[in-house]
Amino acid sequence: MARKVAIVEDDFDQRENYRDALQKSGYDVDTYANRPDALAGMRNNMPDLAILDIMLENEMDGGFDLCRDLRALSPTLPIIFLTARDTDIDRVSGLRLDAWDYLTKPLNMQFLSVRINSLFRIVDSLAKDTGDADEADTLLIDDLEINEDSMSIRWKGQELSLTLTEFWLIESMARHPGHVKTYENMMQITRQSYVERNTINGYIRRIRNKFKEIDPDFKRIQTVFGVGYKWNTDN
Repeated sequence: MARKVAIVEDDFDQRENYRDALQKSGYDVDTYANRPDALAGMRNNMPDLAILDIMLENEMDGGFDLCRDLRALSPTLPIIFLTARDTDIDRVSGLRLDAWDYLTKPLNMQFLSVRINSLFRIVDSLAKDTGDADEADTLLIDDLEINEDSMSIRWKGQELSLTLTEFWLIESMARHPGHVKTYENMMQITRQSYVERNTINGYIRRIRNKFKEIDPDFKRIQTVFGVGYKWNTDN
């Protein structure tokens, strides 16, 4: 069965160009012109991947708002921002919402198809890793409990409210306690195409704060200055 891609773009000509190109690449395509229609449509029929413009009709940040809504519905949905807004502030804002990619217009249609195919390979790899895991879907490391199926994490019995990227970063560090995850490693773990060291530092700062809301003495994530971070088993 063909994978379904949803396109949310308020410009009719661009929307149809994207549809035609992706259909020729073998994808089943749904298109929407605005945030309310897109949210209603995807709530009833969730795609395998969503492509969002940021400015949607009369909503300057409609794509950002839609991304938040979709993340609440599906934490693992691959989301691409495809927009004319090319500032670093917009890029960082999009990636902090756990978009998997941020592309700027104008864009070669062949490149878009290749990028989508690349993201689907990541999806398949994640599914394979889950399928190859032991029957027990919960990883226990001292007071840390990681549930791979639900992509949730509990610390000292209390669940953390995490984004998908935050989950991936914690899971990658905690699975190999004491081993340093370099910035380059962590950039790959985010599965995002545009990540700087400051972005990684921001993720880690927010992760630490979430742990400290549960445990003010939390010190398990150690900074290895200039290199990256590691998970310590001992405080």
